[in-house]
Amino acid sequence: MNHYLSRRSFISRSILAGGAVLLSNSVLGKVNLAAANERVNLACVGIGNRANEIIKEFYKTGQCNIVALCDVDMGAKQTQEIIKMFPDVPRFQDFRKMFDAMANKIDAVVVGTPDFSHFAITMLALDLGKHVYVEKPMARTFTEVDLMMQKAAKNPKLATQMGNQGHSEANYFQFKAWKDAGIIKDVTRIDAHMNSPRRWHGWDPNIKGFPYPERIPETLDWEVWQMQTLGHDYNKDFVNGQWRCWFDFGMGALGDWGAHILDTAHEFLDLGLPTTVEAVKLDGHNSYFFPMSSTLKFHFPKRRNMPAVDINWFDGLDNLPEIPQGYGVSGLDPNIPPPSTGKLEAVKLNPGKIIYAKDTIFKGGSHGSTLQIIPEQKAKDMASKLPEVPASPSNHFANFLNACRGTEKARSSFAIAGPLSQVFCLGVITQKLNCKLEFDPNTKQVTNHRFANEMLVGPPPAKGWEQYYTV
Repeated sequence: MNHYLSRRSFISRSILAGGAVLLSNSVLGKVNLAAANERVNLACVGIGNRANEIIKEFYKTGQCNIVALCDVDMGAKQTQEIIKMFPDVPRFQDFRKMFDAMANKIDAVVVGTPDFSHFAITMLALDLGKHVYVEKPMARTFTEVDLMMQKAAKNPKLATQMGNQGHSEANYFQFKAWKDAGIIKDVTRIDAHMNSPRRWHGWDPNIKGFPYPERIPETLDWEVWQMQTLGHDYNKDFVNGQWRCWFDFGMGALGDWGAHILDTAHEFLDLGLPTTVEAVKLDGHNSYFFPMSSTLKFHFPKRRNMPAVDINWFDGLDNLPEIPQGYGVSGLDPNIPPPSTGKLEAVKLNPGKIIYAKDTIFKGGSHGSTLQIIPEQKAKDMASKLPEVPASPSNHFANFLNACRGTEKARSSFAIAGPLSQVFCLGVITQKLNCKLEFDPNTKQVTNHRFANEMLVGPPPAKGWEQYYTV
């Protein structure tokens, strides 16, 4: 800490002498730092894999100091790059010890850990008065998301942001502008699709139990990794992204990609929570990990002057939505002959959505990809009516830091991202139980399936983790 503080002192003196400074970094090159009193002190919980990328993006804004690094496996290969980038920053394996030691030196917390472990870190951070950026989806269970939303609402001065970065890019501003101008109106159906390979696609769905226990790596704190799910034996297929495969830890393709594909439609069409969720198709269904392919149907009721909407979710290599006439070529041109081998390959669309309105059909991709009106002639006819779309004033990471300082409003705050995350939680319950749920958005209860209703809460937390389930 002494070295870090002396470094900060040097930066402050440099700024007083000549404004903002450029700091060299072997990975990121030159980073233009804002004045010291304009930078947010960030603690990073999770520093490998996806979290590695998040930390770099935050640092590249020049609007933050990285003041603490926390990861359950500081000796793992995937954590070494960030450690080398910030060699003088204090390190911790347990987020609770990090807060005990450094709470008064932290302004905001970045949570880049597996889905199931977002909850406790976020709840403690908010209790300590810290702004929170958390990866998507917000949490693994419906109730955990609800408690996170309540905790954030109780502390309205704290900025919160979910990490669906496309919510600060072109699609966000286009969708809002087109909705406000009446270009997107009377939407009744959205087909969302994600047909890329998933980690579990090579696994055997006739599974009879969890994989056999393996020796825990010496550098890994397995108990802290599990958090409130304590009770699982270590296996390499639970960690380093493999957690996404399992109902006990992750949210499958829906939780992984849904927030990048459905976020703008959910917010600007004011969809809220569905009244029914149905598992239409589940290939390779089992009780442990996600199906090889899934088709789910979410029904959202009428909202004010907007009609009811059905969202159909398609994942799996061979599971595509109906392609409307005039869609264009995107891996689905029937005029292209099969390969010279004579074998037809699995058809594929890039992750995205097809939006059906009363008089118009839109096709779009994922993240920041903008919408197109189809067919092409319809797009030409409507071109003169399209409003000007403003450019984004800040990317998702700068937007959060600006929200911490009170100069912008977070675009994917818990109030916005929470109900979207809960839609995915309901979808995952439906996938696991292979059923149709009837849901009351007012009482937030499943009304036709007692066990599914219990799954909104999930299993009770392991001993020592109950404290985070209070607001």
